[in-house]
Amino acid sequence: MNNQTLVSLAAPVDGRLIKLSQVKDPVFSQGLMGQGFAIEPVNGNIVSPVTGTVTLVSETKHAFGIKTQDGVDVLIHLGIDTVELKGEPFSVLISQGDQIEAGQAVVKMDLKMIEDAGKQKTVILAITNSNDILKQLMTSKFDQDVKSGTTVAVASIEAVATKKKIKIGNGKYDQLAADIVENVGGTENINSLIHCITRLRFYLKDDTKANDQKIENMDGVISVAKAGGQYQVVIGQAVTDVYDAVIAQIGSEYANNSATAEAVAQTTKEANQPKDLWSNVKSGISNFIGVLTASMIPIIGILAGSGILKGILAALTGFKVLSTTSGTYVILNAVGDATFYFLPVVLGFTAAKKLGSDPIVLAIVGGIIIYPSLVTMAGKASTASTTFLGIPTTLVSYTSSVFPIIVAAWLGKYVEKFLKKIIPLYLRSVFVPIIEALILSLVIIIGVGPIITVLSKGLSNGLVAIYSFSPTLSGLVLGGVYQTMVIFGLHWGLIPIIINDIATNGHSYINAIVSITMVAQGGAVLAVFLKTKDKKLKEVSLAAAISAFCGVTEPALYGVNLKYKRIFVVASIASALGGALTGFLKVNNYALSGSLIGFPAFITPGVGIGSNFYGYLISHYGTLVISVVLVYLFGFTDKMLAKKADPMNLNVKMA
Repeated sequence: MNNQTLVSLAAPVDGRLIKLSQVKDPVFSQGLMGQGFAIEPVNGNIVSPVTGTVTLVSETKHAFGIKTQDGVDVLIHLGIDTVELKGEPFSVLISQGDQIEAGQAVVKMDLKMIEDAGKQKTVILAITNSNDILKQLMTSKFDQDVKSGTTVAVASIEAVATKKKIKIGNGKYDQLAADIVENVGGTENINSLIHCITRLRFYLKDDTKANDQKIENMDGVISVAKAGGQYQVVIGQAVTDVYDAVIAQIGSEYANNSATAEAVAQTTKEANQPKDLWSNVKSGISNFIGVLTASMIPIIGILAGSGILKGILAALTGFKVLSTTSGTYVILNAVGDATFYFLPVVLGFTAAKKLGSDPIVLAIVGGIIIYPSLVTMAGKASTASTTFLGIPTTLVSYTSSVFPIIVAAWLGKYVEKFLKKIIPLYLRSVFVPIIEALILSLVIIIGVGPIITVLSKGLSNGLVAIYSFSPTLSGLVLGGVYQTMVIFGLHWGLIPIIINDIATNGHSYINAIVSITMVAQGGAVLAVFLKTKDKKLKEVSLAAAISAFCGVTEPALYGVNLKYKRIFVVASIASALGGALTGFLKVNNYALSGSLIGFPAFITPGVGIGSNFYGYLISHYGTLVISVVLVYLFGFTDKMLAKKADPMNLNVKMA
């Protein structure tokens, strides 16, 4: 039986036929989109080169795809870099799903507008599933004039009837693919699937059937987003392998190679565009926040619950219902505090999974940096400054810290790769993990620790000096930056100052301003809870708000506010305004507690409820109102759910 089929390809436009390698775009000239040809057009009347079904019409109208009955995926790309013209030079006469004939008029293209914009007008045809289906492409003589609708090439393809079915094996990504398919609602909920250079892009029948939380928590998945009518699963560099595994399981009929080629072309071009320094800085910050929030997602629930428990305990001890020395308090406090104390261990494990390091090694690194004897030494001025093999260093307490272990998780995969190069195979299982743990721990203890110490002391002394100059200005600055300091571990320099103030003077103005920042972050997630229609986000936001009002902001910060960056920015502005109000009213704090649950700490000892407590009510509940209103009006909309950035900041919308 003949195992090949011949498919004729007509010229899509009048002009000069040229080789694909002559196209001034490496995505096409290097054959990354498949084999084909190009035409330098003399007019803008574009016709269909084949008979088939329209599978793609780009949102910016500069490209369209057609699938023939024989299974050939043809992509027509109109001009080079014309995506930047946002569809203005093109008048499209077809829609996705249309059945069209070879030679049928499909697009009107304004060549003058393209030339005036400084763009190339080359029309490109590529068979995007060349690797899967194409045996040979026979083309007419190049560098000659051709007429639209006339045959200029013949594709010899593998006949559909003889194509082999792909069997599901035990590949590296097969289980991940199966889990993703199951949690997007199964094959029966999928219309089609494409991918770009970082994301799987599902067209689902009903995206409410997809389980966002389960998919986001899968090893190998960075996050989930919804955009352009697509359900997007952010994978990263392994996206092609995962896509192949998914298609192998659900069937090639769900693939749309033309749309995939267009998505890959656009996102590749965007990724390769030179970026200025500010763009690189923004990308780096976005990547860091992405890893941070993705690492926190698995533990947000227990963090929120632990924060609420700690708040309840603070209230019970504040009202003298429980003593801090009682067995009941000690056990309940251990339950509430353990997640925070051992946060570097948990984050070491989850961040390593996201960044490709060894999760067990990074969990051990987390354990090393919060090892009790190191924490004890760091807590005493006489022992905090020490040496390691003659190298001077300053020890820092990393309990409850976030930033240092994320740095270690990022470095981990490079350290492990290096060690595997220099250590013989038969010794790796024993020596690679322990040497990697040693190197990463030393990077944090000797490298990160002293830097954090210097920066946090400098910031803290500066903030105290500002308070001496102007309490209102100090409140504005500290209220605005404190939660950012928390993210990078720079807030620890303030803690000894607050403790010393309370121990020496019996009160702390600084702690009153710090308390405000908790209320502002809680108010921000409360606004999200009130505004969003997403059930899962409502649930997370409410729990995070309660936790923040109990004095624990981690669930609000990492579960919601940083994830949708504008919320954090607006919340910080509200916090700055609240801090300024607190400083202006000279609100004082009389114990190491705060936020809304810690109101007893604002009752002046020996005086009772008086002007200071009223100042607390005005500043804290005023901040709550400011934060809720600002975030509700300017900080959040449900449209932001579709804009969560992937590691390369690419979110190209496809029609």
